[in-house]
Amino acid sequence: MEYLKVNVEDHIAVISINRPPANALSSEVMKGLSFILDDVENNENVRVLVLHGEGRFFSAGADIKEFTSLRDESDYAGLAKAGQEVFERMEQFPKPIIASIHGAALGGGLELAMGCHIRIVSEDAKLGLPELQLGIIPGFAGTARLPRYIGFARAAEMFWTSDSITGLEAVSLGLANHAFKEENLLNETLKIARKIALKSPITLAATIELLNLSKRESFQDVVDREAELFAKVFSTEDSVEGIQAFLQKRKPHFKGK
Repeated sequence: MEYLKVNVEDHIAVISINRPPANALSSEVMKGLSFILDDVENNENVRVLVLHGEGRFFSAGADIKEFTSLRDESDYAGLAKAGQEVFERMEQFPKPIIASIHGAALGGGLELAMGCHIRIVSEDAKLGLPELQLGIIPGFAGTARLPRYIGFARAAEMFWTSDSITGLEAVSLGLANHAFKEENLLNETLKIARKIALKSPITLAATIELLNLSKRESFQDVVDREAELFAKVFSTEDSVEGIQAFLQKRKPHFKGK
């Protein structure tokens, strides 16, 4: 936890990466992130997570010095698998995770951001997977996720040229949701997080499950599961509260029950 800190306010856990100068993702940072996920998953006071980097960058990539200290192929495979597992857990996490990206999200930094459910960027942020420039390839599922967001051909170009894109380009390609001036980025991200945090935690978890199912299952499998969750959600106290609030023309107050 030396390089990560968490602040919880308004049902939002803001996770800050603070590992100068570039917020490189060492195995220690990854373990700390996994620990935080353990801590907040069952914390009823946390409904949304926001991940951002302190200083000049979101994260400029994995810790290359740590890479060069490994000895054989099994060590490298183990490191890649460990990172993939953390990012996959983030993608499957039952609470929305938003990446707030400024400066640069490169290599492992972009792979971290792609493990989040939503990406909000500064207009001039740099996003890319430049590993081929170093004679290596992405190892934290970047080759699986980037084409899913921006398409095969554009992802191939980014891999092979090692060129990065700006925050504005990321929005136009569907990799990011919104772009803001850097000085407004975190505040604008928190506005979106607060809007999400007003929803029932039960419905947030249900939609995350269905969105992830839609990536790998057939249309029929997804709608079948949707019907099951639709029925379960209707039996909750939050469903009663939401419908009553609508009929009474007031804001609902969800308890996650």
